Amino acid sequence: MTTASLPPRPGPRPRLTIPVPHVSRPLQRFLATEAGGAMLLLVAAVAALVWANLPGDSYESFWHTSASVQVGDASISLDLRHWVNDAAMALFFLAVGLEISREITVGELRNPRAVFVPVLGAIGGLALPALIYFAFNPSGPAAAGWGIPVSTDTAFVVGILALFGPRCPDQLRLFLLTLAIADDIGAITIMAVFYTDDVSVSALVLAGLFVAVLIALRWVGVWQLRLYVVAGLGLWLAVFASGVHATLAGVILGLIVPATPVEPAQQERLRFYGRAVIEAADATRARLAVLATRATVPTNDRLQDALHPISAFLVVPIFGLANAGVRLDTETLRGAATSPVTIGIIVALLIGKTVGVAAGSAIALRMRIGDLPGRVRYGHLIGGGMLAGIGFTISLFITDLAFDDPVLRDEAKIGVLFGSLLAAVIGSVLLRYLGERLPLCSFDDARGVPSLPTGPWRDPTLR
Repeated sequence: MTTASLPPRPGPRPRLTIPVPHVSRPLQRFLATEAGGAMLLLVAAVAALVWANLPGDSYESFWHTSASVQVGDASISLDLRHWVNDAAMALFFLAVGLEISREITVGELRNPRAVFVPVLGAIGGLALPALIYFAFNPSGPAAAGWGIPVSTDTAFVVGILALFGPRCPDQLRLFLLTLAIADDIGAITIMAVFYTDDVSVSALVLAGLFVAVLIALRWVGVWQLRLYVVAGLGLWLAVFASGVHATLAGVILGLIVPATPVEPAQQERLRFYGRAVIEAADATRARLAVLATRATVPTNDRLQDALHPISAFLVVPIFGLANAGVRLDTETLRGAATSPVTIGIIVALLIGKTVGVAAGSAIALRMRIGDLPGRVRYGHLIGGGMLAGIGFTISLFITDLAFDDPVLRDEAKIGVLFGSLLAAVIGSVLLRYLGERLPLCSFDDARGVPSLPTGPWRDPTLR
């Protein structure tokens, strides 16, 4: 047989390609900032533990120092810890609300199917930990801590995912970010409903009026940031006076500030004023050109750009420093080792969060009311559910609200710290060794069957 008569050499078989959505640049910047802030939060938490265990009582004495703000006859007086928890942390929740609003409006979450899975996962991650805690503490003063293990700490989860680099699908980061935000909103709602002793109806009505003003500003297309800031400050004061946890005002403001693209007419104005400055530069034309430039960027983006670094690198670490300190002497640790409060929180964070998140997400996937596109696998879902057991920020919030007894409060803090540490370690191990070994979570909408896998178990004829 001659060379010319040989059959042509077969070319490489075509690979199966499944489109993988990419995370937008604004969300990438958000996640990068959260990851950096998580490192500072970890340092602050360790510093708080060291400080609280120094001889003397300087840690508690410092954070119980009173500070007041007075304007005329009106004044607000809080200790330093509550200034951090009630005022500064409102900025953190504002940044979170801004990001989820942007993602729902113009980002990755415009498709409702992409929201159903993390939201149902968050619901499972809220309900099951609370039930587990109740199983350990069915009655008495300790039962008030059922809300402690329901929350997920966004900064720590994103920070750990950043350590995985490209091995962690961007869609998993988006899933856990959405889940953590829905979780935070649920936890704040729990605080507002179940951990508020005395509610002022008149202050709540006033807060509702400020919400109406903010909605009206958005409806008429106001883009000036200062108007939203002024109305948001009034909303915070009204919510604070109502007796509801004031951080709820930050979430509400973040969800209302508009994230929609600006009208094309604003870009035309920018061209006009830009040419005017080039033709004859003076202070008035420069000021109008700056205003025209700002008007071309959505209000949400401008506020997020200014606020998020402050929240991630300043507010959240200070919160960790103010709340993570607990004395770890022999007597305290011995009591925590047998305390149903400590044990209930640890089990709820580890088992409740993992099973609740994975089960809620799996229900949404199996009922085909939601989808997780891209490279997200069930292994990622289980490992991510375990990472969702890192309950730090809101968990310490609710600890302070739930318990007046310092012994119960310290036992709860130990449960939060140790449970979160175990969730971080075990969740990282699960993601490392289980993440790529289970099938994809996504479904093919057209055929109603699971999408073909893209991992090492895929059909060898497709290689």
